[in-house]
Amino acid sequence: ESPFSHCFIFSIERQQAEGGSSNVFSMFEQSQIQEYKEAFTIIDQNRDGIISKDDLKDVLSSMGQLNVKNEELEAMIKEASGPINFTVFLTMFGEKLKGADPEDVIVSAFKVLDPANTGAIKKEFLEELLTTQCDRFSAEEMKNLWAAFPPDVAGNVDYKNICYVITHGEEKEE
Repeated sequence: ESPFSHCFIFSIERQQAEGGSSNVFSMFEQSQIQEYKEAFTIIDQNRDGIISKDDLKDVLSSMGQLNVKNEELEAMIKEASGPINFTVFLTMFGEKLKGADPEDVIVSAFKVLDPANTGAIKKEFLEELLTTQCDRFSAEEMKNLWAAFPPDVAGNVDYKNICYVITHGEEKEE
């Protein structure tokens, strides 16, 4: 899965993108396009208008993912048919979201932050992302999040449970 969705973990709208138009910009609300533009700008570390392997490596490093293999970066870049400019970036999201189950979309966004596929991410890391990127969470919102989804003793947060509750409105029975 692409690292492009880290900003949208909690702001993905349940509304499915409606198909039928060849213009990718018509698939999204203006506010969604602005969020994707912010994410694109964050990922495009060298600000050349194209997301490269180096951009991905730099942004993942800045998020604490220091050991991403070259093959993984190449696979991410190869998800696009050519250079990843903003229109291609938006098209990739449109294709991923069209007909997708909202829970799967959100879990996929979290998996980018969990290369070892443990099902959990560090509380400090998630809190930093949610309070410094895109629709920033307030201290009160963070307090509510941790009250609803307390981390384990090692400081790990079970993101699959969070995704389930976001999309179903209740905790999964163990």
